[in-house]
Amino acid sequence: MTSAATEQRFKILIGERNPLVVAALGDMIGRDGRFDLAGTLQTGEAFLQAASAAEPGFDVAVLGWRLADMDGGEVLAQLQRRDLHPRVVIFSNDHDISILRRCVRLGAQGFCYQFDDPAILFDTLVAVARGRICIPYTDVSKIHDTPLSKLTMRERELLAVLADGWTNLQIATRTGISENTVKYHLKNLYDKLDVRNRAMAVALYASEKSRGSHSAQTADPPHP
Repeated sequence: MTSAATEQRFKILIGERNPLVVAALGDMIGRDGRFDLAGTLQTGEAFLQAASAAEPGFDVAVLGWRLADMDGGEVLAQLQRRDLHPRVVIFSNDHDISILRRCVRLGAQGFCYQFDDPAILFDTLVAVARGRICIPYTDVSKIHDTPLSKLTMRERELLAVLADGWTNLQIATRTGISENTVKYHLKNLYDKLDVRNRAMAVALYASEKSRGSHSAQTADPPHP
């Protein structure tokens, strides 16, 4: 007979920029007999290094949505690009449903909200550690809605010329509007894409194009 004392204990790595959240999570994890605390970190880059190790040293990582240097979506995208497959639970303090959908598209195995009962997080950690996917309810038909799908045709054109390296002055000159107007349109564009700057917008655009190209290449060929 297997007792609770002899069941496997899962090693949990915490990635979170808020030291109060880290302290609270670490204390709760330390009090739960199913888990051992593998460590804590504050940046996405530190997590990517930990995930790249030959023996990562953790079973599941619980990552805050906003780390010190990047958000959870950027971390998940980097994991895909580096062909790394750690088990990740995103721990978000933002109830924006687009964040959940973005995390699912990018391969997160679990997702919890910081205002949920702690038992929900711990049950999610156990499920993910055992190889299952555990996320809140969402309309799965909209999972593949992308940030770019919210853009108008004009905003898509603007994003394309940003990706081509156009400066604000070049955009203003070639479209006949002022640089201030260009900056206004760019701010709206960044807000829609949930990014902070031009580099992040271009990276998101490149990622979406790459995913679309890959899907087209792997799709079944049309019947003659």
